[in-house]
Amino acid sequence: MFEDLILKATEVLNPRQLSSAAEAGSVAAALLTDSGQIYTGICIETKCSMGFCAEHAAAAAMITAGESHVVKMVAINKRGNVLPPCGRCREFISQLNDKNIEADVLINRKKSMKLKELLPYDWREAKMSEID
Repeated sequence: MFEDLILKATEVLNPRQLSSAAEAGSVAAALLTDSGQIYTGICIETKCSMGFCAEHAAAAAMITAGESHVVKMVAINKRGNVLPPCGRCREFISQLNDKNIEADVLINRKKSMKLKELLPYDWREAKMSEID
């Protein structure tokens, strides 16, 4: 199923200069939800770091459509290389739905990992262990 996600992400890749201070589309992401829908998004990069990652854009499309449970996710760059999500994206996706911690994340063309493996020291677990 990752091949379908790679294909969908590739379809929205479109690197371009938006202005003298902003670029878009050099990274694309695709998220598969538990309903079987695939949501895509692209990154927007700005000179003063106000942009966002492709995973954020795909997640926004998913949330707009009324969904939040990610089953699989992938991001690719303009050369077609699979990119693991940055720390901010890992945390962001994990907070949108408690089940997302189990999402399969493609980290290279041959390997996927659960999101919880990419976030091995989850602050929510540490917080709960202090209560016990």
